[in-house]
Amino acid sequence: MRGDLEWGSVPGLVRDAAERYADREAVVEGRTRVTYRELGDRIERATAACMASGVEPGDRVAVWAPNTLDWIVSALGAVGAGAVLVPLNTRFKGAEAAYVLARSRAKLLFITGTFLGTSYVASLRRAAAEGPGAGPLPGLPHLEGVVVLADDAPESFRTWKDFLASGDPVTAEAVRTRAAAARPDRPSDIVFTSGTTGRPKGAVITHAQTLRCYAVWSDLAGLREGDRYLIVNPFFHTFGYKAGIVACLMRGATMIPQPVFNVDTVLANIAAERVSVLPGPPTLHQSLLDHPARDSHDLSALRLVVTGAAVVPLRLVERLRTELRIATVLTAYGLSEASGIVTMCRRGDPAEVIAATSGRAIPDTEVRVVSAAGEPLPPGSPGEVLVRGHHTMSGYFEDPDETAKVLTPDGWLHTGDVGVLDAAGNLRITDRIKDMFIVGGFNAYPAEIEQLLGLHPEVADVAVIGVPDARLGEVGKAYVVRRSSSSALTADDLIAWARREMANYKVPREVEFVPALPRNAAGKVVKGELRHRDAAGCRR
Repeated sequence: MRGDLEWGSVPGLVRDAAERYADREAVVEGRTRVTYRELGDRIERATAACMASGVEPGDRVAVWAPNTLDWIVSALGAVGAGAVLVPLNTRFKGAEAAYVLARSRAKLLFITGTFLGTSYVASLRRAAAEGPGAGPLPGLPHLEGVVVLADDAPESFRTWKDFLASGDPVTAEAVRTRAAAARPDRPSDIVFTSGTTGRPKGAVITHAQTLRCYAVWSDLAGLREGDRYLIVNPFFHTFGYKAGIVACLMRGATMIPQPVFNVDTVLANIAAERVSVLPGPPTLHQSLLDHPARDSHDLSALRLVVTGAAVVPLRLVERLRTELRIATVLTAYGLSEASGIVTMCRRGDPAEVIAATSGRAIPDTEVRVVSAAGEPLPPGSPGEVLVRGHHTMSGYFEDPDETAKVLTPDGWLHTGDVGVLDAAGNLRITDRIKDMFIVGGFNAYPAEIEQLLGLHPEVADVAVIGVPDARLGEVGKAYVVRRSSSSALTADDLIAWARREMANYKVPREVEFVPALPRNAAGKVVKGELRHRDAAGCRR
């Protein structure tokens, strides 16, 4: 494993990959196939264009686009110019994107034209139409340029082709000098949190933290040269960008970006491109296993799956290993504020450990579980998960008050997650602190209840929330997706089954069947939507 000090920075990694893996396939996008040498050339051209556009070291540059080759080139081109990358969630609406652009004071934005039937350009223009700025978007005075990753662009915006051409006068020597000036201890990206606890906050991560973490991730996962990696996890998320793009650059793996999760497309890509690596949320792999046409596709090249969530059914791990004969199935846990990775299972761990836990702390990382009073708890006791190590953020971007709420003076990061450590140091995440509800004085953790309900043979997917109850204060309500082969399962059936399988206070008092659970682009259930739905139902 090459060390992070050898690369020094993300631009250093890009340059090294272009030289070491020059003739290997770097990116496959439809009929477009790009080698590592060609990818390096494209990124340098994007860096030149950023420099010509006035991007200086430390400036923030945003990308609001789905998983594509152009995302990779524009993002890494900006970082090569010394910029701090600000990835924007593709599920954002215009006002949400405008907030992050304003909050980060982004100087340049790369934006897709239309995605999932929505014009991102029109959405952003509506949201930032009024303001004091004289640039392309008056409501965003710090934004000096907008580049549309397409062949056409509205007035005052530039096309991707015109943007790249603007950098032609910048010499290769100037580009490489700028890229080489990136320092390991300087910010490489600002990842804005999902905003589940209020307005999104930007976690600031350095080049050294990114490189060190994903060298470890690649080593623990066993990613290797020649792997073919289908990247369904969105690039705006750490799992897609760093465990995807950055890890592939480190190991010389081929990136196959997929803009939208569609199980038919996943199956086709795995078969056609001989995909060997497929990280993603458990729902992705469950959909793959349950697809009626699965056996008509050649999935034999698959050898590595990395997943992560509060609930990973043991049955899913066993099916991946037995039905698809995937040699390595691993789970992990992380958050943006800790560079995206905290714990990870190891190759060779038994299925029970992989399904029931998120593994052990990565090297040079401390994990502890504490009480509400901040006292360390013994193995087996649930409490808040705290993390300390080389990968914790320096803070939220220009937000010392919010930073002080989560980072202690001696370096411990409050994750806001509830977890349990076992005697071997394996971490099991049971919930978010805010998701826990109290039933008659007993703490109920939705993720634990979801895992138990998920064992029912007719349950395909489930989410549990706490709802008000006049007698007990709160009780559980389960939103359940039936398996496609089942239509007979009733709420009474499931509640009766649950009473036999779990403590009474954990048993949901209400079950609502839904066709699908609301999930964000990272695959996490958006429980706020379920709470809102329940509250609206109560009002009716």
